[in-house]
Amino acid sequence: MSEQPYTICLSGAVARNPQVRLAMPVDLELKPREHVAIVGPNGAGKSLLVDMMTGKSPLLSGSIAYDFRPSPTSSVYENIKYIAFRDTYGGADANYYYQQRWNAHDQEEVPLVRDLLGPVEHPEATDRLFELFRLGPLLDKPVILLSSGELRRFQLVKSLLTVPRILIIDNPFIGLDAPTRTLLTDLLGQLAAYGNLQIVLVVSADRDIPSFVAHVVPMAGKAVGAKVEREAYLQGRVPLSGGLSDALADRIRELPYMHADYASDEVIRLRRVSIRYGERTILRELDWVVRRGEHWALSGENGAGKSTLLSLVCADNPQSYACDISLFGRRRGSGESIWDIKRHIGYVSPEMHRAYRKNLPALDIVASGLQDSIGLYRRPKAEDLDTCRWWMDIFGIADLCDRPFLTLSSGEQRLCLLARAFVKDPELLVLDEPLHGLDARHRAQVRGIIEAFCRRKNKTLVMVTHYEEELPPCIDHRLHLTRQGH
Repeated sequence: MSEQPYTICLSGAVARNPQVRLAMPVDLELKPREHVAIVGPNGAGKSLLVDMMTGKSPLLSGSIAYDFRPSPTSSVYENIKYIAFRDTYGGADANYYYQQRWNAHDQEEVPLVRDLLGPVEHPEATDRLFELFRLGPLLDKPVILLSSGELRRFQLVKSLLTVPRILIIDNPFIGLDAPTRTLLTDLLGQLAAYGNLQIVLVVSADRDIPSFVAHVVPMAGKAVGAKVEREAYLQGRVPLSGGLSDALADRIRELPYMHADYASDEVIRLRRVSIRYGERTILRELDWVVRRGEHWALSGENGAGKSTLLSLVCADNPQSYACDISLFGRRRGSGESIWDIKRHIGYVSPEMHRAYRKNLPALDIVASGLQDSIGLYRRPKAEDLDTCRWWMDIFGIADLCDRPFLTLSSGEQRLCLLARAFVKDPELLVLDEPLHGLDARHRAQVRGIIEAFCRRKNKTLVMVTHYEEELPPCIDHRLHLTRQGH
């Protein structure tokens, strides 16, 4: 048998569709058992390259060749499995809607983990994967109730059960707490050393390149750079200085106030709040008070209830009406509508990003924040659109105004949703992992925007992140949640 020179080889490859075409023809060769990271800033074209590698984007010119030996099949579909950005919040299920995770009565129709894994064709390999990924206890759990870390393990096992030759994972560590990131790095390292599986990671941050990766494919400006060894790539990187310029920070701090804010000193008050789903307790008798102008960091391991707590605050969780919760000094259920509450809250979260499947122009996505809607159902006034463009300029995405949302990279989408959260000048900012999937420059910039906004009078912040360095300096209070027993 001849020596296997590559698993995937692109030569002068140019995508047929000009809307998804990279700036230069692609020449890239992945060798057998060579674990690779595709790295670049938001909008660099990483996902476009993956679409070419997987055959999703047919070619206009050039060629792509595959050699999947020793796989018994030459099918690209069977040999390459891609866990995309949206899949990191569960399957890319078109039937998923934004508040579904919090609606217990809708979870009865949600499949269990066991159902989605399908029939077992390789019992011995299945048992080994279940043990490695600790999946046994999750088999009878509705998939929508899995934590971020559990979802990632489930998605990996589901892909690996098909025995692919190449596994491509977009942003594998997104949304994971530090222990789970370490666990996943170890699991991927074990997989990398096992059999003929080849792992390709797609990341926006150098910190997410694990040690088992041998080579890096750098991307910038929708062009693919030459493949280099991992150590050479990291040594050649120049640390980014950055953050928000003084001029931009001043523009934010000097904004006129859009609303007359509430007179109440209390923005959030929870009294002995408990949340249960079936046998599982998420929150147990939680007391919490957030006062006007305070800036809170909300922390806890995956599954500790952070997102559930925020869903209560933002009126997305039906159980909030059965709980003793006051917002802006008014008890929930005392006559105010959901829209009365949401009008004063700017919110972004992984669930929102996953559910946002509207292919509207990016400007309309930002404008939907004025109406607290998923989509835009009423045309904003001209001055409101000017405000939207102002915030897009602040976030560095003014040139994306007319681009359809679903054609943007995941990082560009996140920046649009962040601008959406700020656009109505909210009294309360609720930011659930706002820097998800952003490159180093944009992480520093967005952190600076949050800081400048919160230096304005009576602006209140609740922010979740698994990276301490992502918190802005204005943080002055902390709440740490611990995972409850069953």
